[in-house]
Amino acid sequence: MSFGVFDIALWELCLLGALLLAFCYEVYFYARYMSISRKSKVESRKQLVESEEEPGVSVIVCARNEGYNLKPYIQSLLTQDYPLFEVIIVNDGSEDNTQAVIDEYTALDKRVKTTFVPCGARVRSTKKLGLTLAAKAAQYDYLLLTDADCRPESVHWISEMVAPLKQSEIALGYGAYFKENSLLNSVIQYETLFNGLHFLGAAATGKPYMGVGRNLAYRKDTFFANGGFSHQMNACAGDDDLFVNKVANKHNTAAVYSRDSVTWSVPKTTWKSWWQQKRRHLSVSDNYKPSTKRHLLREPMARGVFYALFIALMIIGSPLVMTAAFALMLLRLGLQLIMLNIGADHFQQPRVGLELIWYDMLLPVVTGCIMLLPKKKDW
Repeated sequence: MSFGVFDIALWELCLLGALLLAFCYEVYFYARYMSISRKSKVESRKQLVESEEEPGVSVIVCARNEGYNLKPYIQSLLTQDYPLFEVIIVNDGSEDNTQAVIDEYTALDKRVKTTFVPCGARVRSTKKLGLTLAAKAAQYDYLLLTDADCRPESVHWISEMVAPLKQSEIALGYGAYFKENSLLNSVIQYETLFNGLHFLGAAATGKPYMGVGRNLAYRKDTFFANGGFSHQMNACAGDDDLFVNKVANKHNTAAVYSRDSVTWSVPKTTWKSWWQQKRRHLSVSDNYKPSTKRHLLREPMARGVFYALFIALMIIGSPLVMTAAFALMLLRLGLQLIMLNIGADHFQQPRVGLELIWYDMLLPVVTGCIMLLPKKKDW
């Protein structure tokens, strides 16, 4: 059966209609969740009431065999332009010179404090235990979390990240990775940009679902009022995303977009370590709220349907249908490149080119393969 002068078969119209629906959802997703052009609901530190006294902040750093990284990165924390803060370093069972570096800095600067995870602690996640001990030891009401290999973008990092806590309870920041010249680093940069824009965009639109522990702030009373990590101590990871997923909502969570709020971390340098990191992070996904699971499934499913239908129509479709499908692909690719590169420029990340197509198709497949693998008991 065909229709009109263009001689388009019914099955072609059905497939093209399905392709258009998938395209429309992709447009909706990128416009709603991946855009940073809209105004964040949280004002920057410069726009807050300057007459208010700046609250004290406890910066918490969990370190496990991070002696090499601690020296340069602790110094970047101590040079922050903020009037009242402390840095609490948690020694999470390190076997290198981490404790010696900590001792050096606690002797040099009274703002540096330390605590440690007791040897032989029988918990699956000693990091969660360490962060809990640090939160209890914190003398200030605002907790700002980062990693031992993180460098703040600016001396105003603390100011930017805790400014929203005057109005909200949780502040989510962007965590970037240092750029290196390798294929693996290119994959990491793309994945970090996509995920970062997504979770910040979801929070800015009232649907927060995760954060990253290398750039996350919340109130101390919020942490303990919600039981801290008590609901997830049996999970090997999730000290950041599971806590945010449980506690965050549209009323108490802010997305911080300013460049001064970004942190920079050391990326994985081998495919094996990257694969293990992804497996560890994805191992806790079963603990997400059902609404979060549905939200995270929609876009990859729409993306998969779009690519499958596009390939099918390009192979078996009539010339007119092939032209329409190709036009939709170009529009979608153009939208992606515009939205992702606006974000990349804003956060000073590498721009995305046509390699986007490969990452767009392959990374969901990698994620799906990892999800199908048996979960490890220990990492």
